[in-house]
Amino acid sequence: MSVPLVSVIIPARDEAGNLPSLLDEIAAALAAVDHEVLVVDDASRDDSWRLLEARAAEDPRLRPLRHAESAGQSTSVWQAAHRAHGEWLATLDGDGQNDPADLPRLIERARQGGVTLVAGHRTTRRDDWLKRLSSKIANRVRSALLKDDTPDTGCGLKVIHRQAFLCLPYFDHMHRFLPALILSQGGCCVSLPVNHRPRGAGRSHYGLNNRLWAGLIDLLGVMWLHHRSRLPAGLTTLEPARRHTPTPQEEIS
Repeated sequence: MSVPLVSVIIPARDEAGNLPSLLDEIAAALAAVDHEVLVVDDASRDDSWRLLEARAAEDPRLRPLRHAESAGQSTSVWQAAHRAHGEWLATLDGDGQNDPADLPRLIERARQGGVTLVAGHRTTRRDDWLKRLSSKIANRVRSALLKDDTPDTGCGLKVIHRQAFLCLPYFDHMHRFLPALILSQGGCCVSLPVNHRPRGAGRSHYGLNNRLWAGLIDLLGVMWLHHRSRLPAGLTTLEPARRHTPTPQEEIS
């Protein structure tokens, strides 16, 4: 089996109403890109897993994974990344609000070089006022303290080099701090404007408590990690001299 260029990772919980159209859109958007799709069913209580099983039987690019108990978005992405085969990881949410049509543009920017992570920036949000407010506050606080130069780190649409992601420290909710974590490892991040759509079906699992207040402890932890990091560090390597093997002519002389 050839190694795909991109592994699309979708954490999903109770998204049976959104996954069929989302997977169709990804297939259309990446028709010219060698890719695979890993959907992590985070202990859904609806028909998500049965839907994924049926589609995987017909689509070899789809690789469903499943949690018996909910482990959260960060764990879902982290586990899928370790099982992915692509050089690049492309993440997007399972609720259909991220537009797969933006993927080729983010992937193309990543392949141009000089960047480790390409993050989507939702310039026009399609959420209710409470979700927009909590996200706005969280982005401002995070940006002021971490100085990650990323206007919308909460956007689920990102393209990141797989090997760089695997080198990051793992913790719950790490997906909210990927730009800062990449920068602390010496990587480079850029943001591109992307489309944002209303949720198609179901309801969000996030609210003010688990989006803003719970993230404050994580924010302090990321600040500590960034402060303690000494990367990138210049490193000079001295290659050992190779032993010369005399030729038959040199041995005779």
